[in-house]
Amino acid sequence: MSDDSRPNVKVARVIDEYELDGLGAELERLWVGDGEESRSLRDLADLFNRRVLDAALRDADVQRDTGQTYEALTGDDVSEGVRTQVVRALEDRGVDADELTADFVSHQSIHTYLTEYRGAEKAEPSDEDVLERSESTVARLRGRLEAVTRNTLESLRDGDRLTLGDFDVLVDVRVFCADCGADYPVTDLFARGGCDCDD
Repeated sequence: MSDDSRPNVKVARVIDEYELDGLGAELERLWVGDGEESRSLRDLADLFNRRVLDAALRDADVQRDTGQTYEALTGDDVSEGVRTQVVRALEDRGVDADELTADFVSHQSIHTYLTEYRGAEKAEPSDEDVLERSESTVARLRGRLEAVTRNTLESLRDGDRLTLGDFDVLVDVRVFCADCGADYPVTDLFARGGCDCDD
């Protein structure tokens, strides 16, 4: 697709403005998955915005931790005081924080850029890939629930708000099928490829 026939999209404009050569191809490769697990559009938007911030800081010769600065500018759980402090520090070095964050993009913008501007197409994942990813997601959530529960209980115990000795946290996720009556731990259900309905 020639440059003249390409739609005018924000991501392409920002790439040119910040001279982020090669980032477009990198985003496409990571989204399509080209020989590796593909990244989500939200992950790619986050990667893109961090690169924009990094370029802005570098151009202004600002020595700041990009990760901490990005979290301060975009994080939901950042206090207004911390955000204001970071914004002032940037503006003292000539970086307009409002203009900078206006150049950050959403995952929808990344999708438009990849599909309409670059003409990228994502191959449909195989059933095996989908199952593997789903199992990994459930395992991650189960591990997160276990960690949050453990930390909460330890905090309550250490603050003398709950009586509790040495303990273990067990998170057991089971699936019950109302049609065939099968009852499996979710890991077993993934491993066997389903319940007993086909039987």
